[in-house]
Amino acid sequence: MASEDESQKLRSLEPISINIQRARHLKGSKGDTLTSLVRAEYGGSLLGESAKVEIGDGGSTEYNFTASLDCNFEDPVMLDEIAHKPVIVTFVEVLPKEKKQKEERTVVLGQCPLDLLPLVKGQTKFKSTLVIHPLPGSPLEGIHIDAPKPEADVVISINEPLLSEQDLSDGNLLTITVESAYSVPETWNPSGTQYMYSVILPMPLTEERESTIVISGGHLKSSHDKEQPSRQKKWAMPGLAQTTSIFIPDKFISEAHRDEENGELTAKEDRDFRAEAETEKNRVVWNCERRTYMNPGGVQSLQTKIASTRLWPVEIMRMPLTSASKGKGKAEEDCQYYFHGVAYVNLAPLLYPGVSKIRGAYTVHAFHDHDVFQKTKRRRGLAEEAARLATASHRNLSPMMKGGGKGGKDDKGGKEKDGAKKQPSQMLKPLAPGVDGSVDGDSQPPQNLEGMQYDDARTYIMLEFELEKPVVPQRVPEELASRVADYIPPRPLFPRRTNGAQRAVEDFHHQVSKIGNMILDEFRKMFGDEIATVQMGKDNERMEERKRKLIYELNTSGKYFAFKEQMKHSVVKIVREKYLKTSTFDDQEELQAFVSELYVFLIDQMHVGLGDALSLEDQPPVPAPVTDDAQLRHFAREAELNENFELAAKYYQERLARNRNDTAAWFDYGTFSLLIDDISKAEECFKETVSLNPQHTEGLMLYGMVCALEEKNDIAETFFEAATCAAPDNPLAWTMLGLFYDGIGNDIQAEYALMEAQKRNLAHAVEKQSQDLATVLEMREPEGGLDQTAEGSLVEDAGDEIPLSAIPTIQKTLATPVGGSPDTTATKERLPPPKGKTSTSSKPATPTEMEQLSDDAAGHETKTAHPHNALSSRPGSIQTEPPRDSTPVPESSIYMIAVDFLLEVRAIQFCERALAHELIYPSGGPTKQYHVALAQLYMQKKHYQEAVETLSKALVFDYQDPDSWSIMGHLRYMQGNMAEARDCYERILSFVTDAREMHPIYLRLASIYLQDAEYEKAKKTFLLACKYSPSCISWLGVGIACYRLGELSDAEDALCEANILNNSDAEVWGYLSLVCLRTGRQLEAEQAYKYALKVNLSDQDLLGEIESMQKNVGFGNPSF
Repeated sequence: MASEDESQKLRSLEPISINIQRARHLKGSKGDTLTSLVRAEYGGSLLGESAKVEIGDGGSTEYNFTASLDCNFEDPVMLDEIAHKPVIVTFVEVLPKEKKQKEERTVVLGQCPLDLLPLVKGQTKFKSTLVIHPLPGSPLEGIHIDAPKPEADVVISINEPLLSEQDLSDGNLLTITVESAYSVPETWNPSGTQYMYSVILPMPLTEERESTIVISGGHLKSSHDKEQPSRQKKWAMPGLAQTTSIFIPDKFISEAHRDEENGELTAKEDRDFRAEAETEKNRVVWNCERRTYMNPGGVQSLQTKIASTRLWPVEIMRMPLTSASKGKGKAEEDCQYYFHGVAYVNLAPLLYPGVSKIRGAYTVHAFHDHDVFQKTKRRRGLAEEAARLATASHRNLSPMMKGGGKGGKDDKGGKEKDGAKKQPSQMLKPLAPGVDGSVDGDSQPPQNLEGMQYDDARTYIMLEFELEKPVVPQRVPEELASRVADYIPPRPLFPRRTNGAQRAVEDFHHQVSKIGNMILDEFRKMFGDEIATVQMGKDNERMEERKRKLIYELNTSGKYFAFKEQMKHSVVKIVREKYLKTSTFDDQEELQAFVSELYVFLIDQMHVGLGDALSLEDQPPVPAPVTDDAQLRHFAREAELNENFELAAKYYQERLARNRNDTAAWFDYGTFSLLIDDISKAEECFKETVSLNPQHTEGLMLYGMVCALEEKNDIAETFFEAATCAAPDNPLAWTMLGLFYDGIGNDIQAEYALMEAQKRNLAHAVEKQSQDLATVLEMREPEGGLDQTAEGSLVEDAGDEIPLSAIPTIQKTLATPVGGSPDTTATKERLPPPKGKTSTSSKPATPTEMEQLSDDAAGHETKTAHPHNALSSRPGSIQTEPPRDSTPVPESSIYMIAVDFLLEVRAIQFCERALAHELIYPSGGPTKQYHVALAQLYMQKKHYQEAVETLSKALVFDYQDPDSWSIMGHLRYMQGNMAEARDCYERILSFVTDAREMHPIYLRLASIYLQDAEYEKAKKTFLLACKYSPSCISWLGVGIACYRLGELSDAEDALCEANILNNSDAEVWGYLSLVCLRTGRQLEAEQAYKYALKVNLSDQDLLGEIESMQKNVGFGNPSF
């Protein structure tokens, strides 16, 4: 135990060795002679200073100076500081003493920042070559631009890694980049009093400890002071660095299109505002990068807090600049802060699979404790602590050296801060512990008047959060395919061939048969004329002559040798597999005995093979099936419609019997099993589907859905993710994944999946619009081409046909996607809308909405084509804004796409979930499509009355919708209300547009006509069904109608057609028996009656009619 404590103690204090080896290309005040020294500083404190060194002959100054930084590596704050604080290496020229000087005069040549981040990433030693940045007044400023730049070689080392293997693998490094705040309050004047602008946010370091991150390097700039094209990042805490040493080497602000942003203000209506704010208004610029290391506990804490609140507070404030000459007590008085605001950053995308970076614009609001508590569950802000830290940092004092500001003057400082709050800055007092931030109805919360200027000015700040590795790693397609194969091994395309004795003999038979047929063909070719003209008798001499000629021909042509070589492989297999002989014979007698035995066996097997090949009995050919796979599927769906599930199962099984490798047959049988609520059978069918085709998207989704119904969530997640990998551009696959995550309560993952589905759905709409415009242009283009006027008119006409609206917002609900940006890869061919038309946005976001989906899919094309858009929007400008590209709207929301699929496959549970999302979807709601889908769901659940009530609401939207009337007719039919069902079906036939499925309408309307004894109408309607989708039931209906009309010949023809399609239908045999009785054909009548009884004719009325007819004609029943 003592040794462990000692080890811990030694581990807690370890030095980081910083060895400054040499500097090159330095230049002194007096030419080539240079005496210099180097000092190392960290966090505002001096680590050490080297001795004076003369420059060498080659222009290199060898310092070999080593400074040590003692660190407590068990302290997470120290590790965090190493991650973001640089070591500042300063090079100083030492001038010789002059007369009357007591000390040597020095000139600071330059500085270079040294990044210690590689130590946090697990390295124990690394070498860096750093560029020395000249300071003002330094001789290095006079170096020519083409001359070699001054540089220094530095080696950093440590005895043991800072982090253990577990910390390296499970910990994470978060990089926070604060860029600029735009559209700042108008009262901020760049030419007036200078202030310090700070950004503050909390960040967990460990599971129990948080760090307050303060970035206080903001400067107010006017609109005339333009940004450089490439903005280099600065150190958040540069220490004593000056001039260009405050920049991080090789780190620049990443420029991304607004479509790729994750924040707010990405809608079309915000485009002009942002362009104006970023070009014509004052702004506060930081361009700082702050890195923080989180151990595994800190990563878990971050993940938990994001999952619970999603929003992360980022505070912003303004402070007066302090002077380093002020005393400590005076500095405490300067810890005043003004314009306290807060931006709520949605960090939920960092929990999306594979996402490690988010960047966007976030609106700044006035800071109120109760608002912060309601949105982030944090009881107080960090402004007071941040003001103290920012003041210490600005005065070049290390906050850690100050002990966190907790000195013996806290009471006095507190009184001074209270006095400061009496100044014009109307700041809120922090909440006392235990206060939940709520406000009583009688009392109003104090007003943050200065902070409200952020809301009035619509201030927003650009922020970027980047993790070294994703919190939730995304599984690669190979891993998913491997896991799917573990659950469902893929079936080989061909069965494995077994090599055994029986197989070897069968191959020999096959070769004998094949060669025998070749010899017969050769015989017929040689003696075909003789066989055709002369009767082949039993003339032995003639037979021997033909035999000699045949053998001679085979030998001279080389065919005998070819036949022998063809037989050799099968004989070798028999020797190896049946006789197990694989080595040479040493004994000649043993060889002769084996050859004799093999010869006898081969002769016997040759006769067997020839007997099979030359059988005199011709095998009858197998007749081709009358029906194909599509017809069987149609018959099965028809049987489902009539709720004859036994017959439907028979059709599905017949499809599988014909081809057990047909994935569509297995998939359809699985959906039928879902209809009859046979989950185990459905699971087996979908498993076979995936086994045959691991890339079958629908099979993967439905197998995952079945596993989810059986609460096998881990397996279900694997298959849903595999479906998105098999079809990454399919919005249905992503929607199903989102619905699954919603069902298990994983809101973050559901949000991500549904957002991806939105992107794919919008991309499909963009592609469809491009195709539609291309089609319109092709249809209207004259043969001689288009002139400029005609082409412009054509574009306007084409634009009239394209609806213009914005992408719908996404309301924040459980498992509802937020904050996405559409894919713009298919927007290049879109044309602008006609003059005078503009996009209309969807309804405004409600307070419960998190953010709006980006709806400017063609923003970068418009911006490139019209760079003066921002300028034309200024007040007083005489320019008019050019028309913009229309944003296509998908024909259906992602939820309705899922609903249509789930209704088709009879997945009731997931369908209910998708309809619930559609109901609260901003662009969805109780639309006609929603009510129609809900009515179909009620109909599948056999809740007919609720379905009728829901469908009545759908008809209010469109009273002439044939699909709605068809469903209403089916509902009335299943309720037994034939009169209303007939009215609905006849109404559909009178419409110009047909319903989606007309076959069941024809069948049911014709059956109603039969019940009403309107046989002529029944016949015509059944014939319509036969015309488009012939089936046994449709032809049976025609036969019954013709029989009742007395058209016996037509009735028999129709019944024969029905019997061909299904020879086991008892009703068909019954009516055939009636027709034969009426036409006086006793034998056929008896056979038809016998088959009707054999296949269990259960219609008692038809049986009674047949027996009555048999009595009248006196025959037809063999039992008489």
